[in-house]
Parts: sequence; C-alpha cells; structure tokens
Amino acid sequence: MLDLKFIREHPDEVREALAKLNETAPIDEILALDTQRRELLAEAEALKHRRNVVSKEIGRMKEKDQALIAEMREVGDRIKELDGKLAQVEEELDQLLLLVPNLPDPSVPVGRDESDNVVLRTVGESRQFDFEPLAHWDLGPMLDIIDFERGVKVSGTRFYVLKGLGARLQRAAITWMMDVHVKEHGYTEVYPPFLVLSKCLVGTGNLPKFADNLYRYEPDDLWMIPTAEVPVTNLYRDEILAPGSLPIKHVSYTACFRREHMSAGRDTRGIKRGHQFDKVELVRLVEPDASAEHLEELVRDAARVAELLEISYRVVEMCTGDLAFSAMKKYDVEMWAPGVEEWLEVSSCSNFGDFQARRANIRYRAEQGAKPRFVHTLNGSGLGLPRVMIAIMENYQQPDGRIVIPEVLRPYMDDLEVIPSMS
Repeated sequence: MLDLKFIREHPDEVREALAKLNETAPIDEILALDTQRRELLAEAEALKHRRNVVSKEIGRMKEKDQALIAEMREVGDRIKELDGKLAQVEEELDQLLLLVPNLPDPSVPVGRDESDNVVLRTVGESRQFDFEPLAHWDLGPMLDIIDFERGVKVSGTRFYVLKGLGARLQRAAITWMMDVHVKEHGYTEVYPPFLVLSKCLVGTGNLPKFADNLYRYEPDDLWMIPTAEVPVTNLYRDEILAPGSLPIKHVSYTACFRREHMSAGRDTRGIKRGHQFDKVELVRLVEPDASAEHLEELVRDAARVAELLEISYRVVEMCTGDLAFSAMKKYDVEMWAPGVEEWLEVSSCSNFGDFQARRANIRYRAEQGAKPRFVHTLNGSGLGLPRVMIAIMENYQQPDGRIVIPEVLRPYMDDLEVIPSMS
C-alpha cells in the first residue's frame, strides 16, 4: 500500500509512475475521498471540542441553560452523523488504496512488457548434445517418473503425478535446497500453514486484485497459499519488532496453489505451469536503508542453487511494464532447458519496499524509544521445483534415455547416480 500522504502531496509523480507500469489506479477518486475525509474529520473535531467546552460551562451553572442543552443535543446528533459518514469514507478509501500498485524504483528500466526486460548476465555454458534432446514431457513417461494421464484422471487438467525416482528426485532437491539456504546462506527454516486468512493475502498484495487466481474455502475464510511468502511474511503482521531483530531471513518449503486460468492456452504440455506445485521460498524483513543490498544478496542466494546444479542460468531485470503488482524492483533467475528450448524462470526476487509492511502493519524500532518505522520486505524462490525438475531432466539426459543425477543431489538419494531407462 502506498502512503496516502505521498499520494496527496505527489499526485503527478504517482500518475507518471503508473503510466510507466502500464497500470491504472483510482487516484482521482482517492484524492477526492481524502479531501472529503479531512473535511468531515475537521468538522467533527471542531464540534467535539465545542461540546467539551460547553459541557464544562453547563456543569458550572446553578441554573441550567435549557437552550444550550438543546443545542448540545443537536451537536451530539451531528457528531454521530459525521462519525458514521467518516467511517464509510475511510472504508471506501482503504479499499481504493488496495488497488494501487507499488511504484517502481527509479533504477528500474522503463519498458512496455517482458520484451523490454534486460538480461544482466548469463552464467555457464549451455550443455551441448550429440543427439536431439527430448523434452521432459517425453522423458518423464518414458522413464515412468511422471504420469500425466493419472494426474488428469485424479484432479483434471494441469495436474500430474511424480512417481518412483521422479518423486524421490524432487524430494531430494527440496531437502538439499533447504540445507543450502540454512547452512550456507544463514536462513532460519520455517514450516508454515498452507491455508491462510484473507487478511494475510491482503497484507502481501494478493487480495483483492488477484482473488480469481486463488483457491478459497469460504466458510472458514481460508485460502490456499499461492506461495510461502504469504504466511511467512504475515508471521509478523501487526507487530513492532524490537531493536536489533533485523534482518529476519526465513526459508520455507511449501506446496503452492494457483488457478492458472489466466494462462489458458499457454504451456499446457508438461509440468511448467500447474495448479499445484512445490517451492522453496526465501523471505527477508530488513531495515529500509539496507533493502537494495539485500535484494542483490537474495538474487545471489537463488542463483547459487543453479550454480551448484551446474546448469546454465541467466539473471534478468524486469522493466516497469513487467513488474509484479507489489514489487518496486524485481529480478528473475532463469535456467536453460534444452528439450523445450527455453529459459525457465525458477526464481523471481523482489524488493517490495514498505508496500507490504504498510498493508500488514509490520514495523520495527531502530533503537529503544525510537519511533516505529515500517520494515522493507523481500522474497524470492530458492527455487521453484517444477522448472528445476525440467532443467535437471533435460540437461542431464543421456542418449539412451537415462538421466544422470546431479552430483550435489546424490547424497540425498543414497548415492544413486542415474535414473535408469525402462528398456
């Protein structure tokens, strides 16, 4: 959420930023409601002050002034009326503010869409083959480690089943990635609930804008999480963190649930885009002055996983037209998949500034007695499992159909070196 005072004092700057994002937001309506709110508040406060003064005067009178008493009754009725209008205006204002995206950091390149994103660096050589590499949707069934048909039979389109060494490979990758981030990068592991209250999704910026992308159990006001970012960030909702408690660095494994109806017709083959998937997520809460540095470090943490897997990857900076709703700056880490001949986004690393912290009311004190300030929040995948699985399968495939297991994962698979072919 943007600071209302900032919108009030810099409306043209906000409009210019929205134009760079190719976004619209009800700025005029917000400014009009803000003006109405302040007028109502000023009148109500003036009347409350007059009522307090007159009430003291009446209390000192030996003979009560009935006209003055009647006037105060009218004043009380007007105050009640104003308070009701004020509550309604503030509710409308809060709902409109939730529709305004975060503003891009000045360093973000201006662009229309993903075609204007900037490739910052490519690391590692793409693996060369002396045979035609297969896509994972061919390799998986051939090795009997992915079952697409039974996934659809059980749950419908965009679901699949990992089985045998496929399921074991993903489990090994999850455990290994968690260990890397805990032991090498200093994160504290968290296992959060996979269901959250509406206010948690409002806090991270998923609601109200992206309600259609989420799964909900309405009777209990519980939503299935689209990413661990939601419950982990909200662990600190409505808190004032003590001096010295920042930075907070958490890593979490969860299943994630997203309705992919907005990507209808895209990536329908394979496991790239499903309604349910596993992910290792990195979340940071930091002091504002340090958040830019933490974003760069977050990207390095995510990229480290690709390096250790010895798979070529690249880091891409998002332009204004491809920024996420809540992000002020974002990088993607993409791994090369030779079978589908595509760079696959395995991590999006974002700095949200104080956007989420304002919505979730997460503050900290820099020192004892200091005025609370909003923290800055960041998150990034460390990494997303389906696309990592694609990259492993397609990069490590052999001419006879076998898949060599990356060396770093072998200790997590009882030193197994190869997923054998079925022939």
